[in-house]
Amino acid sequence: MAQFDLRFHVPSALTPESAERTFYWPTAGAGTFNTSLGPRLGKLGPVRRENIELFRLAAMVYAADRSVPRRAGRVNWTQRHIALSVPVHNPAPWNAITIQLQQLLDFLSGDRWTLTFRAARIPREDIAPNGYPDVQRVVLMSGGADSATGAFFARTRPESHLLVSHVGATSISPIQQDVAERIRDLCPNGGTQQHAQIRFTRRQTQPGGHRFKNENTTRTRSFLFLALGLALASVNEVELWIPENGFASLNPPLGPDQLGSLSTRTTHPWFLTELSRLVSVAGAWGTLSNPFAAQTKGEMFRWLADQVGDDPASDLLSATNSCAFTNRRWLGVTATDHCGTCFGCLVRRASFAAAELTDRSTYVIDAPPSEAARSQLEKASILPSIRGFVARGIRVSDIAAMRLPDGYSATDARDLCVRGARELETLT
Repeated sequence: MAQFDLRFHVPSALTPESAERTFYWPTAGAGTFNTSLGPRLGKLGPVRRENIELFRLAAMVYAADRSVPRRAGRVNWTQRHIALSVPVHNPAPWNAITIQLQQLLDFLSGDRWTLTFRAARIPREDIAPNGYPDVQRVVLMSGGADSATGAFFARTRPESHLLVSHVGATSISPIQQDVAERIRDLCPNGGTQQHAQIRFTRRQTQPGGHRFKNENTTRTRSFLFLALGLALASVNEVELWIPENGFASLNPPLGPDQLGSLSTRTTHPWFLTELSRLVSVAGAWGTLSNPFAAQTKGEMFRWLADQVGDDPASDLLSATNSCAFTNRRWLGVTATDHCGTCFGCLVRRASFAAAELTDRSTYVIDAPPSEAARSQLEKASILPSIRGFVARGIRVSDIAAMRLPDGYSATDARDLCVRGARELETLT
């Protein structure tokens, strides 16, 4: 079992054991995280205290996920056991939901999580005034196609809204900025749109030079993104939108030995419903929704095209990034390219075809820079699994195994999965 703690002061002399098991987040100076945010999130304004604590939990989950390598296996769901000691002002409300939170994280990453909440004194920090007093909705905008469609949808509505982007890699920041600008140009008379980009990553090394072990399958990064969105939404107590196509959100298994389609489970309807309920019980702001929960990605693409025209929709969607291997330069995949073989890329290609839109994206697999890159991309390809999934069809057991929240019928889930699988037929 891997165990981690979070501290707010970096000791003058860091032992190897402390560097291995402790994350450091000081109010000033270098720590474990690459961010301008302090542990009270003061730069974000008067964030609700429990939402600050939720973000700290998410930061620890994300950092631990990055720091505990999975064993190699046929599928990327090798289970780990990770324990976290989480500092909060008052452990009581969090202790009341600990078991359910652990189950939620188990569901998210496929691991076993053990959470302990402990009382801690948090260092003082200047709290900025509310920088977005007129915002009536917060929208997560990663730079991907689904979030871009959601950002455009928000722009068509009269409410003032804030696009929130998590910058995990510097090269992604210009893509997020470009997408936001394109949306403003497509809908110049829409509701007031502001855009906040916030950098938060785990460094490769601790203060003192200890190098972290590294795991690249970070399924929990989107939980950090979601907690960031809720933190900002808590300032004005407004709804958070998490735009994601409903087919990927349901995450049906591609094969009998897989727990899901290898996409994130953070937008799964059960996960969102349960997270909203649990954090509200703890006193945090938890009002959130997925405006595209009932649509496939191809249907989202078609909806956008119906609003702005085929060519403008194609231009916007092609400018987004959906690739799981972004910035793997040794594969020839830059920030503006797509590998063409991961789940995100393949669903993207199928969705352009289903919506009858021109795909102007660059897929490295179509013209690899070397035979070594081709071999690696083909080895990592999800296409054989997708072909098997399409050939097998949606089974009753697939739907029966899904955790669906109250009010989400198995019939609706099956219908959505059938429509999503039909879009994937273009790949076979």
